[in-house]
Amino acid sequence: MKRLTILGSTGSIGTQTLEVVRAYSEDLKVTALAAGTNVDLMEKQIREFRPKKAVMWNEQAAKELKERTADLDVEISAGMEGLLDISTLPEVDVVLTAIVGMIGIRPTIAAIESGKTIALANKETLVTAGHIIMPLAEKMGVPILPVDSEHSAIFQSMNGENKKQISKILLTASGGPFRGKSRKELETMTVEDALKHPNWSMGRKITIDSSTLVNKGLEVIEAKWLFGMDLDRIQVVVHPQSIIHSMVEYADGAVMAQLGTPDMKLPIQYALFYPDRRPMDGKKLDFYELAQMTFEKPDMDTFTGLKLAFQASECGGSMPTVYNAANEKAVALFLDKKIKYLQIPEIIEMSMEHHKVIENPNVEQILLAETETYDYIMQRMEL
Repeated sequence: MKRLTILGSTGSIGTQTLEVVRAYSEDLKVTALAAGTNVDLMEKQIREFRPKKAVMWNEQAAKELKERTADLDVEISAGMEGLLDISTLPEVDVVLTAIVGMIGIRPTIAAIESGKTIALANKETLVTAGHIIMPLAEKMGVPILPVDSEHSAIFQSMNGENKKQISKILLTASGGPFRGKSRKELETMTVEDALKHPNWSMGRKITIDSSTLVNKGLEVIEAKWLFGMDLDRIQVVVHPQSIIHSMVEYADGAVMAQLGTPDMKLPIQYALFYPDRRPMDGKKLDFYELAQMTFEKPDMDTFTGLKLAFQASECGGSMPTVYNAANEKAVALFLDKKIKYLQIPEIIEMSMEHHKVIENPNVEQILLAETETYDYIMQRMEL
């Protein structure tokens, strides 16, 4: 029996993780859950999975949840203190971090220091604090198992191989809903247009990130830390069908790839049961139905968010934090219809140009860089 803490249980990854738990209730037990403000869904999850503890990021939401679940034996808390508590519970084996944003850094560090296995679905943790997280995980002997479909595919493609003989990582991208469009066409794209992803069902923020290719940029930076790979050995390949989830090329030219239908439950389940594989319901890949698979070079002149990710990672230090924070704020403004679509990468570039890099930032400096980036954007945009 594996006992889980799920950070971000009401989001897309969190709810799909609970589907896996539901399917394997004899092998997986939810010990603690955490979410932001969705009291309705959290109450339902508590009543079904009966965790020992639950945390809401919002104080008011925690108060309301406590009142609603007064008939249950569950401890309700709020904020960072609550997240740190449930990430270090002695009885927990695996902490799945699917919480959105840099909120996930401190709980992940605390979980690693407590010797928990990390099932990682929070990109921001490695993007902004990879230089802290990976050495700490190695020191503590804690496995970090990727939940992101692309990084899971890379991880699976490395199994049983000599990692010193890896030539490069081939990180696949669907291209999002705007693949092939010109900058002129992108000028008029709306929130509703950007949320129509052709292959994946994801949360609103990550769907916008997929449309700008910023999501792929974040994955490049994450892959650099997760697999100890130089940037010039990470290649993004646009693969519209999303059948190959990523590949690894070896010194002899052999390429190992992980294929499957676009279903996030596969990498989630793989991380939870690693190194075992378990049966999973759902549509399997049918090669007779699969007409073709195509591949393209990403258009980084049109989708500059990806180019800026390479620049941010090359610069290093606190710059990836600024890249991530500027994107978070810009996407939030776009979703609120306060800026136009093409202003997202413009705001990222503007913020990066303004920032004075800290070479080896600690957690406090990382979080300060995030706040300063938010403030700078709001001042510049006069919002």
